[in-house]
Amino acid sequence: MANQSSPSSSIYCASFNQDNSGFAISSRDSFKIFDSTTGRLCYERAAGAFVIVEMLYSSDLLALVGAGEQASLSPRRLCLFNTTKGAPLKELNFLTSILAVRMNKKRLVVVLVEKTFVYDLNTLVMLDTIDTAPNPKGLCAFSPSLEGCFLAVPASTTKGAVLVYNVMDLQSHSEIDAHRSPLAAIALSSNGMYIATASEQGTLIRVHLVSDSTKSYSFRRGTYPSTIYSLSFGPSTQLPDILIATSSSGSVHAFSLMLAINQRSKRSTSFLGSVLPDSVSDALDPAHHHVLQNAVSSGIRSYAVVRKVDKLEGTSSPSQFTSIRATVSVITYSGYFQEYTLSINNKNESLWTLEREFNLYPVISS
Repeated sequence: MANQSSPSSSIYCASFNQDNSGFAISSRDSFKIFDSTTGRLCYERAAGAFVIVEMLYSSDLLALVGAGEQASLSPRRLCLFNTTKGAPLKELNFLTSILAVRMNKKRLVVVLVEKTFVYDLNTLVMLDTIDTAPNPKGLCAFSPSLEGCFLAVPASTTKGAVLVYNVMDLQSHSEIDAHRSPLAAIALSSNGMYIATASEQGTLIRVHLVSDSTKSYSFRRGTYPSTIYSLSFGPSTQLPDILIATSSSGSVHAFSLMLAINQRSKRSTSFLGSVLPDSVSDALDPAHHHVLQNAVSSGIRSYAVVRKVDKLEGTSSPSQFTSIRATVSVITYSGYFQEYTLSINNKNESLWTLEREFNLYPVISS
């Protein structure tokens, strides 16, 4: 791991697009768009500090929210920006600071501290306003699939409850009691079928089936509390193979979700979502927890996604894999991009390999 302690250039925000093919970062005076596969700098604009730079796949549309360090970049103003024209398309103003923005090809979601607004992306007509529990961190998860397009936000400030809202049908879908402590991280699978949660304790990661809103299975991240910075499912049309988490300990955690649940289902006729909410036997085998220690300096915020999963299937059953190879990309808020290959063989032995790493500081204006 390279030295990641330089304080001279900080990242204000970092985000991957909906299919993880690109990512955006913002610094004190500019924002930049990169290709995740090649690391190529695709677009840059020196226009001040932004706390939100949200991409719409690899299109020329960006959603921008300023950091408030300049009068023209208010944190209460959302700018829809066209990178081809290099000009704003539309601006939306709000009464309080914008804490998160999410998009797919039909919807635009804007999260404030106690309200969330849903817009038609093409017409910018407001479709719904959702009153939410106070959410000062703008915690949310969004599944971009049009067939399973859900938004998840905290439903309580005192416990780890999640409100799941159907963004296409414009109605509340369910509320999930996930943890005893308030939430620290939420993730939805890209197909909208599964949701992962972590509380402020950070010791357990829970995975739920969205369709019936029951607590499903748990992974133990560790014994001691740690702040979970990010959660991300691997790409899949059904149950994702891998779930990734980053934490304040500096480790990257990978959970073999598919393999663990297949192993559990061999011992039981139940499947994901069939365990009763008050069951104490939902913890999955810790052998399916694969940790990369010291990937990031302790306390440095990081954001990881699973960009790709390749697997070799066994001959006797499609659920028996010979091996899994996952491509994991990590952005650190100290200004580094890392790409790892995680290999898991049929004995559940894992190997993390750093494929490339580059410093984002040379392309961040000082």
